[in-house]
Amino acid sequence: MATTLFTQNTIALIWDFDKTLIPDYMQSPLFRRYGVDEATFWEETNKLAEHYKRRGYHLSPEIAYLNHLLTYVLAGPMKGLNSRILIECGADIKFYAGLPDFFDRVKLFARERPEYAKHEITVEHYIVSTGIAPMIRGSAIAKHVDGIWACEFIENPLQPGFLKQKELSIDATAEIAQIGMVIDNTTKTRAIFEINKGTNKNSAIDVNSKMAAEDRRIPVQNIIYIADGPSDVPSFSVVKNGGGRAYAVYNPDKPAEFEQNDRLLQSGRIHGYGPADYRPESSTAQWLRLHIHQICDRIVTDREAAVATKASKPPRHLNATPEEEAARRAAKAPKQATFLE
Repeated sequence: MATTLFTQNTIALIWDFDKTLIPDYMQSPLFRRYGVDEATFWEETNKLAEHYKRRGYHLSPEIAYLNHLLTYVLAGPMKGLNSRILIECGADIKFYAGLPDFFDRVKLFARERPEYAKHEITVEHYIVSTGIAPMIRGSAIAKHVDGIWACEFIENPLQPGFLKQKELSIDATAEIAQIGMVIDNTTKTRAIFEINKGTNKNSAIDVNSKMAAEDRRIPVQNIIYIADGPSDVPSFSVVKNGGGRAYAVYNPDKPAEFEQNDRLLQSGRIHGYGPADYRPESSTAQWLRLHIHQICDRIVTDREAAVATKASKPPRHLNATPEEEAARRAAKAPKQATFLE
């Protein structure tokens, strides 16, 4: 018997990280640990493509900062950097007001009405970032999320001939040496479709597989994407065009970010925007609660309509009225003969 893969009663909040959940770049604690001037690092990174072009090289902007970080490791200023240190530095990341507790509170929004609980509606949080995955995993918010997509490094790369070795040595002085995974502002959309199709929950589902809308784990219309600005336009567009919600946040201390978000709204890129303030009384917290409730209401309506359509009513006994019962008895009574005089 054919059946759908998922019940589609899950709502996903997909979050950017830098400038969305935190006011600074996540790499700041890393630079402080090694005494590297952060402004200099980013200035160099932003000019890498131009300088390499003069030398005949084409550098993908998406991997520029990752490559430059590896150069700092190789050249000495950040020697010995490994995954353990990245995780430790992640613990020093400072979040906007209300976080990380807000993530748990959001999950309760889908339990605030009896009909939501009846249909077992749940909320999941995902982080999709161009930042560094081990740092996010080491941060205070990691235990509150259901999945993380971000850039990864490889330490102690496998050497030529490793396939013929029976035992592989592990260097105790591990150090990052290669890029393992790149998430940029375009490939973020792939992560959205992995969440949409359920690839992250069932490895047998390939993100490029053709799937009917009713078979996808989290329909795009059940997704809210939250980020800080123009670099997330591809993801905003995928979610908004698919019937989901797109919401932008800004640093309350930076008027330019407010103006930037307003332009996104005026151009139809997002549904709304608000301050990166996640305390219960903030407009952002209230906006998200309202729209989660709206999605919950639609899920309830859709599921109950499906039951009404697919489940036919069984036959049952009918209770006749007194008049109908009297007529039934009269019809069954033997008829008396009549004689004409």
